[in-house]
Amino acid sequence: MASGSVAEIKSRLAVADVVGETVALRKAGTTMKGLCPFHGEKTPSFIVTPGRETWKCFGCGKGGDIFTFVMERDALSFGEALTLLAAKAGVVIDDRSRAEDARKARLREVLEGAVSFYHAILTGHELGRPALDYLHSRGFTDATIEAQRLGWAPDSWDACSKALAAKRGATAAELEAVGLTTDRGGGRGAYDRFRARVIFPIRDANGKVTGLGGRVLPGGDDADHGPKYLNTAATSLFDKSRTLYLIDKAKAAIRKSGTAVLVEGYTDALMAHQSGFENVVASMGTALTPAQVALLLRYGSKILLAYDVDAAGAKAGAFGATELLRLVADLGRSEGGPSLVDVGIVQLPDGKDPDEVVRDQPDAWRAAVERPVPVVEYLIETHAAAHDLKDLGGRKRAVDAIKPVMRILRDPVVRDGYLSAAARRIGVDESTIREAMRQPGGDLPRETTAETKISADRVRAADVDGDVAPILAGVTPPEAELLRLLLVAPGERLRVRDTLSDDLLASGLARSLWRGLRDAMDTAIAAGTSPNALERLPASIDGEERRLAQALLTRESGQVIDDRARKGIDQTLLRLEADRLDEAMAWSRSEIADAERASERERVRDLMERERDLTSRRKALDRRLGDAGVLAIVKGGGA
Repeated sequence: MASGSVAEIKSRLAVADVVGETVALRKAGTTMKGLCPFHGEKTPSFIVTPGRETWKCFGCGKGGDIFTFVMERDALSFGEALTLLAAKAGVVIDDRSRAEDARKARLREVLEGAVSFYHAILTGHELGRPALDYLHSRGFTDATIEAQRLGWAPDSWDACSKALAAKRGATAAELEAVGLTTDRGGGRGAYDRFRARVIFPIRDANGKVTGLGGRVLPGGDDADHGPKYLNTAATSLFDKSRTLYLIDKAKAAIRKSGTAVLVEGYTDALMAHQSGFENVVASMGTALTPAQVALLLRYGSKILLAYDVDAAGAKAGAFGATELLRLVADLGRSEGGPSLVDVGIVQLPDGKDPDEVVRDQPDAWRAAVERPVPVVEYLIETHAAAHDLKDLGGRKRAVDAIKPVMRILRDPVVRDGYLSAAARRIGVDESTIREAMRQPGGDLPRETTAETKISADRVRAADVDGDVAPILAGVTPPEAELLRLLLVAPGERLRVRDTLSDDLLASGLARSLWRGLRDAMDTAIAAGTSPNALERLPASIDGEERRLAQALLTRESGQVIDDRARKGIDQTLLRLEADRLDEAMAWSRSEIADAERASERERVRDLMERERDLTSRRKALDRRLGDAGVLAIVKGGGA
């Protein structure tokens, strides 16, 4: 992204226009008001202040600039919001990025062409009739088939590639790059990867096609056509480990309910959506990956597993329930990053696949999802059922299997409850399990730490120079000065870790850089690093955030004395608090005007009292700030 792109985007996109795409705003003095999109409310407490290019909700406390609004609305990282808003604003990115974006846009165009080709065969050609009949027999409606653009790949070595070359001008290199063809080897050309398969387009969270999934018809999974299910090979657009089928359609429902339901296959997820259960996604037959967990946790904090669940995670294609339980505990101890608060198991009637239950017994599906089996309860039952509890050796093996589960539980009340339940189920005294837990060993095998397994660190990791003046213009002057001081005086970061909350920083870029510094500090201190030995600019910070940090460091002059840095940090924190108070006062004045127009005298009195309190707090802040020192730098320093 070109230097200064944040400021350029802000200059081209008005906050009222960006917010107005989601929120119905009305003029209220120097501000605009509307109903907050992030929490339910009947009386507007959400304001946009065009003069400051900021927004704030005085109901839920969220606020910021256009970047934080898009990040909050779409559950995006700063980098993702930057890319989205740059495209919206028409901001030019650097030549290399522009060329790569153009290449990916062209590849998506080729993929969309394949989707259209396969869909036309399924719905309008005799070759697709058997596949259409199959989908109808599975209960899928024409509306679902059309909405999801399902298709049929004819049993031909080159039908799709020839059609795309003729109608879309697709080259052999492009067809191979999007995974539509496979090289024959020996310079003999390529053949279509998908043949004699029902086609399921796969899209990312923003609805852009990234790949295809194919399923042979019953009785058709012979050696010539390959496995029953086939996905696009890894490409620059498609990474199966970072993809969940129907996440683009499910994310709103997951965000609303806070819960994501995971199934195995395309048809399971598709039937759930057709039946109105829209918080369902599919992992497409693979074990859950850290990147998929990170993707889900953008939208919700609870995961329900509705297919083959393996206690230890050793069975290919099954979810490791113990891993996910450990993830709940690990992420629960972290104040930053994603949060997974619960994992549950959706227990379906024996022998029934999710799509069957959803289609034929929707009430049973609803009940199973509303009352999932807690993961610890499931693990206790699984380990107990795997051993002969009539035998002393069987009881010992069951206790050994449950030990690592109990050790994961941090809350003593929760652990005691499950210890009692496990003792009853296995048929031993509770003290027996406690004694076993005090003995060394019995933790999960080393295989569970393989690269493909889930851990809190991997989930967090999966969650992307020129003139400095344009870069610094992307944040406010107080934010710039505060971040500069925190960069040059790393030892101060720990002191202000809890004082400097995200909502004090209105700019999305400033907020993202502070989060990066905070996360790097937490990691370093956890590893035994002294606060005074922290890196000025950690290597983990990259992208536009790193450019901002480098620009701020160029403003440093001479040695920074600790006491002076501390005073400057405290004063800029007060300056930011004053800015937030100014926002509150602007909102208060608009509320008073509304109440006066409505002749609501009692409300006017209450609001006037609030206004006096805000004014008093603002004056007190001004006295603390003073007229010199860092305040002069903040008010006069350019950014």
